[in-house]
Amino acid sequence: MKPKVTLVSGETIAAYGFAGGHPFGPDRHDAFMREFVAAGLQSRVTHREPRLATDAELASFHTPRYVEFVRERSGAGIGFLDGGDTPAQRGMFEAASYVVGATLVAVDAIVSGPARRAFVPIAGLHHAAREAAAGFCVFNDIGVAIEQLRARYGIKRVAYVDIDAHHGDGVYYGFAGDPDVVFADIHEDGSSLYPGTGSADEVGIGSAVGAKLHLPVPAGATDTHFDEAWVRVMAHIEAAQPEFIILQCGADSISGDPLTHLQFSPQAHARAARDLCALAERLGHGRLLALGGGGYNRRNLAVTWTGVVQAMAAA
Repeated sequence: MKPKVTLVSGETIAAYGFAGGHPFGPDRHDAFMREFVAAGLQSRVTHREPRLATDAELASFHTPRYVEFVRERSGAGIGFLDGGDTPAQRGMFEAASYVVGATLVAVDAIVSGPARRAFVPIAGLHHAAREAAAGFCVFNDIGVAIEQLRARYGIKRVAYVDIDAHHGDGVYYGFAGDPDVVFADIHEDGSSLYPGTGSADEVGIGSAVGAKLHLPVPAGATDTHFDEAWVRVMAHIEAAQPEFIILQCGADSISGDPLTHLQFSPQAHARAARDLCALAERLGHGRLLALGGGGYNRRNLAVTWTGVVQAMAAA
């Protein structure tokens, strides 16, 4: 029997990282892979290599003008792609395109088979807007995946769940008026953390009002806060009956991250993966895509993401 989980990893997405001591350094991928191998999980997954996303795929979410801007800045390797968080490093266009392509490889593995679930460690770049980079995120692979799920595979209703410490603003505002993108986000309150958005009253726009759920928690929040919020997330997603579920499981919400103030344990993320696997099975399709997202304490991300893969493989 083939494994139920596909892992999309490799040097092409490991290259998505910024030099000079930047928090999102290129060592994050290998930190995860060492822990993954040490846990003996290789036989529990099917491995696939990333591929480059095409310009047309990038433009299904991003504006063509922005795609060209990234290409030009990446070629020059000077300055920033945003206000100062995301350097315009040489080769960044290609590295970011591989991240998007890796997520699309995972989507195809789930929808076309043989996988029911997939994990991509360097992915889940949830801050990038349709027309701008933000918060270390160049291209929003999540947004592209949602657009491609609908255009290429005919999947109408997609659920997006985000447990990264930061608000998934690029995804929320990219689909704020879309009732078929069901959104749930547990994050540190914007009063104490970038990007300062994601208040509880942001419930969607127009016909999408009620399809979006924001559950900000205070700085210092623990697994108790997570568990209380998670009950609401599960009820919200199950009521929507999505055809495909995406989990952004950023490890920067784990205690000890250098950039954030939450105190979750890796068990919170394992629970999220386990519960969403079970929900996907109840819905009859089993489709769950998990994306690494943020996390700047290397030990935290290694342990947390490995726990997510273990939960997906065991479910």
